[in-house]
Amino acid sequence: MNHKEEKIAFRPMEVSDLPQILEVEMNSFSAPWPKQAFYNELVRNQFARYTVLTVNDKVVGYCGLWIILDEAHITNIAIHPDYRGRGLGKATLTYVMEMAKMLGATKMTLEVRVSNHIAQSLYKKLGFVPSGIRPKYYSDNQEDALIMWVTLNDTKAKSGTWD
Repeated sequence: MNHKEEKIAFRPMEVSDLPQILEVEMNSFSAPWPKQAFYNELVRNQFARYTVLTVNDKVVGYCGLWIILDEAHITNIAIHPDYRGRGLGKATLTYVMEMAKMLGATKMTLEVRVSNHIAQSLYKKLGFVPSGIRPKYYSDNQEDALIMWVTLNDTKAKSGTWD
């Protein structure tokens, strides 16, 4: 199928999405979150906002966000490997950044593996800057995490840009 014909949409994550979310999660991470972790975020965490990315009504990505006062913290973001390289990660993060601004956040942070240069490049394109290291942050291999921040009012991100 030609990518131009695809119907791309964003919507809030629902509990019924969890089987598809877990498929994305298992194909994306060496230490995937279990179903219960996502369930708790959706049902019990008042600060959490989770967005799914659908292509032709199939969940192919998601982004989790906590909003506490004026700060937004990306908890996780993933695009199914079969859908990578199409600008969907950038579109998802741009959408979530705009949503966070609408919900009153003025800055956003995330952690990323120090070895994940592809993700770091995307985050830098959207205005995130490195601000520190969390030593041995990842439990699967004790890898350090790079902490990155962006001031949302300064972002050049525009919704709907796919490049």
